[in-house]
Amino acid sequence: MDTGGSRPHQEAAAGLLSGKVFIQQDYSSGTRCQFQTKSPVELENWIDRQQFEETVRTLNNFYAEAEKLGEQSHLEGCLTCLTVFKKVSKHIQEQNEKIYALQGLLLTDAIERGLPVVEIAIYEDRGVSTGR
Repeated sequence: MDTGGSRPHQEAAAGLLSGKVFIQQDYSSGTRCQFQTKSPVELENWIDRQQFEETVRTLNNFYAEAEKLGEQSHLEGCLTCLTVFKKVSKHIQEQNEKIYALQGLLLTDAIERGLPVVEIAIYEDRGVSTGR
């Protein structure tokens, strides 16, 4: 499943990978799939805190939608889950194209990491302003 989109990935890859930030799951409300919305210190000079938090809140809402499948039949649940994962993929691709890649970052879908973390790669020397 291509969740990052090829163009932002190619743009980010034009720079040198200088680090990765992992957004951990937030278990404060139980075991449902939910990621921490607090912007990590490592991204402080890279992306606006509110923009980051909005991105993660939106992803959390998609994952909560996928977890509401218990009342449906197995087939309906699978189809709903696939639809939600497509929404997640599209949202991440849009976020990369419109925001993250322009700042030298690349957001990776948690599904590609087995859902334990959302990964954000940081690239240097891209030739565009990184907001620093």
